Amino acid sequence: MGILSWLVLGGIAGWLASIIKGTDARMGLFANIFTGIVGAMVGGWVFNLLGGRGVTGFNLYSLGVATAGAFLLLTLLKAISK
Repeated sequence: MGILSWLVLGGIAGWLASIIKGTDARMGLFANIFTGIVGAMVGGWVFNLLGGRGVTGFNLYSLGVATAGAFLLLTLLKAISK
């Protein structure tokens, strides 16, 4: 995947995860993109540990993996900040 694909996929995944977690009002565009990209890495790592595939390209499966990883990342950050 190219840089632009990572940015778009990360932005969408971060935005979806922030809506699910209820933190969308506090997060801006760059925070959503950062959360989505790091979430894609975390999600890919977790899915690989569980025997699945990580991010495979710009598709619906990869969006799900990235969103799950971003959700996990936001959950961990919230737990640490308390």
